Amino acid sequence: MTVAVVGTLDTKGEEIGFARDVLTAQGVDVHLVDVGVMGDPEIEPDTPASAVAEAGGTTLDALQEAGDRGEAMEAMGDGAAAVVQKLHDDGELDGVLGLGGSGNTSIATAAMRSLPVGVPKLMVSTVASGDTEPYVGTRDIAMMYSVADIEGLNQLSRTVIANAALAMAGMVTNDPDVAVPDKPTIGITMFGVTTPCVQTAREWLEDRGYETIVFHATGTGGRAMENLIEEGVIDGVLDVTTTEWADEHVGGVLAAGPERLDAAAETGVPQVVSTGALDMVNFGPRETVPEEFEDRTFHVHNPQVTLMRTTPEENAEIGRIIAEKVNAATGPASVALPLGGVSMLDDEGEDFYDPEADAALFEALRDHLDDDVDLLELEANVNDESFAVAVAEQLDEYMQSAD
Repeated sequence: MTVAVVGTLDTKGEEIGFARDVLTAQGVDVHLVDVGVMGDPEIEPDTPASAVAEAGGTTLDALQEAGDRGEAMEAMGDGAAAVVQKLHDDGELDGVLGLGGSGNTSIATAAMRSLPVGVPKLMVSTVASGDTEPYVGTRDIAMMYSVADIEGLNQLSRTVIANAALAMAGMVTNDPDVAVPDKPTIGITMFGVTTPCVQTAREWLEDRGYETIVFHATGTGGRAMENLIEEGVIDGVLDVTTTEWADEHVGGVLAAGPERLDAAAETGVPQVVSTGALDMVNFGPRETVPEEFEDRTFHVHNPQVTLMRTTPEENAEIGRIIAEKVNAATGPASVALPLGGVSMLDDEGEDFYDPEADAALFEALRDHLDDDVDLLELEANVNDESFAVAVAEQLDEYMQSAD
């Protein structure tokens, strides 16, 4: 078993050397990847910084002469990603360990994000207790807070680094024996307010021989599903919960980016798309909602999450966008409209019940969808059993036709 340890050997050689020694004491081979730019390595690397720079499309001399830290980190991140990808493709890498401050965290996690889900990835970082989304992205990267700066070995740093190295050794030397069923895999999107629909549809699909993976539609969840579709992990998509487009369009905090809904369309993966939770835009605590929205309808989901009702005008534009995305599908596709409401909160008597706003969303979809996209309309709330079974049946029909 081999672990690639990614670090700046010109400044963290002692600490990285200690991690290497802990790993080798556990019988794990170590491949040191040097991403330091400004000085000579304190310990001998297996892949020198010059090779990393070249893999990133430049040279170490050029980066040193430019003296631009941001440019250097980007280039070395690209290079480190290329290096570990090749090691993995060649069967010479079983896990990646990184340690450092914000700079090496950026570089090492860029390398980790280039590897498939399932390859052990652990980053010991001074910034691990803050917002880690830019470093983790949509990959299964474990972040361990270093507590103190990684600058010299002491009783604290030795303990933290040793624990990290032992954790990595445990991951790469133990076979989890996770069975991978030979079943077609369905990706499903869910929010708390569409949970009953997803639970019913998931159980229906699993009873018919599918494996399902449910993604929480929180921005990173949607992006993770898009990535896995592109990688061929997902064979069909039940996109019940497209709420991330409300955040993308209106300016909420859980947007998944403008590429959301592109992957299934481009790859031809069968998809059934619905309008789950498009009645809401997500913000943080109530006091964080921008002043421009003060006259809107809100629902405080919990002290950390405030939901804002979308308007007819916003829904009309969101409907147009989703229609254009689905129209681009190269495989079988349909849009399912729950005419009785798009979430738990969009039911009669609930905070976000607004038939006018829903009508604007549905009408935009009807107006802009191409004729070759199937349109399902049901007089039901998205969470009604009849709706959940109908969308699952539609996707099953597509999947059976594709076999």
